Amino acid sequence: MALLHEDRLLPVEPSVKNLARALYDTVADAPIISPHGHTDPRWFAENAPFADPAQLFVTPDHYAFRMLHSQGVPLEAMGVPRVDGGATETDGRKIWRLLAENYHLFRGTPSRGWLDHAFQEVFGLDVPLCAKTADHYYDHISEKLSTPEFLPRALFERFNIEVIATTESPLDELKWHKMIRSSGWGGRVITAYRPDPVVDPDFEGFTGNVAQFCALAGVPGTSWQDYLDAHRARRAFFKEMGATSTDHGHPTAFTENLGAAEAEALYAKVMSGKADAAAREAFRGQMLTEMAKMSLDDGLVMQIHPGSYRNHSDPILASFGRDKGYDIPTRTDYVHALQPLLDVVGEEPEFTLILFTLDETAYARELAPLAGVYPALKLGPAWWFHDSPEGMRRYREMTTETAGFYNTVGFNDDTRAFMSIPARHDVARRVDAGFLATLVATGRLYEDEAFEVIQDLAHRLARQAYRL
Repeated sequence: MALLHEDRLLPVEPSVKNLARALYDTVADAPIISPHGHTDPRWFAENAPFADPAQLFVTPDHYAFRMLHSQGVPLEAMGVPRVDGGATETDGRKIWRLLAENYHLFRGTPSRGWLDHAFQEVFGLDVPLCAKTADHYYDHISEKLSTPEFLPRALFERFNIEVIATTESPLDELKWHKMIRSSGWGGRVITAYRPDPVVDPDFEGFTGNVAQFCALAGVPGTSWQDYLDAHRARRAFFKEMGATSTDHGHPTAFTENLGAAEAEALYAKVMSGKADAAAREAFRGQMLTEMAKMSLDDGLVMQIHPGSYRNHSDPILASFGRDKGYDIPTRTDYVHALQPLLDVVGEEPEFTLILFTLDETAYARELAPLAGVYPALKLGPAWWFHDSPEGMRRYREMTTETAGFYNTVGFNDDTRAFMSIPARHDVARRVDAGFLATLVATGRLYEDEAFEVIQDLAHRLARQAYRL
């Protein structure tokens, strides 16, 4: 039996479904442009086999382990490493059985669709995952992972990935990217500059991070100008290693535009460790504007991913560290928050700022109107908790009326789960095909235009926006 319905996610009405299917068919095998994500460049550098099904699908994937944890499964039982090095489950088969026994928890979720897509399309499985089939799945996937066809580079090519961007800290020396370059392999794996550890005073070890950062850049770091010069140097290094973008995961979209003396004083305050919450927010906001000005100079596309309350659980953060499923969406203001930055660079057509949100209420009210007038602004796709069929439809419905299609950047998958990349792009292409077919059926788009737009949404806009 097939795990996936052939016409999944397409409209129900027959004539609209037929057009949606025809649109989808033209992009089903289009190249994947993955301009922002979190896959590990080490996979492609070493090209070693993935360890086992649990290490591939469960232990590193917060989408998977947070759902099981929400039903009381300890993170240790899923092999999630502890900060203190304490005992966690190391038996991949036991971890896999936990997933299989609890697979019903994923019914109706996007994670279920991504997993089933990987099971069927990548591994050729044709029976549903459950407790009874857990060992069959584990053995089958393990056997496949031991073959050359399932090495990371082979899968990269099989998935038809044209380019994939990983995301690294400015403290990273990009060892794995250097190894990929020197290997002679033709796959295009590039980095993206994520300066959060050295621009967010609330990031753990901030002052030590800045000292290390300035040392890497070869500047003293004692002054505001030293610090800015360090960013310029590290950005240039990342650009040499293929980066075409920067990425900023601030808690809010707040920006500042301070004079040089004020900025110098603020830098001294945050480096002293005595800055209060308002000063720390001001520093983050000033750095977004500084990063925008640097992007205007060096051509790196800028992305802002605000609105996540990171690491909501203090006990989980203390025991397991960051990125363990406890990042929670918050309300986010863009209109007032971005104005200082936009006063500086908003009218610059050579500068591109891509905005993402976890606050869907901002799409029609703030983000689409902003992107619909400022030359510098583009809207990123439905992100993270809204990277779902319903989220993608809502995104198109709330943004197209004001921003159109061409003030958006198509789709990117923003994932560290390598096997889900083809599935996520497939979902986006199906949802967009359905949306376009509905516009044609309701007399708002010519059919020939729909066939052009589907290509734009699937790969052309991302390639253009991220300068790939």
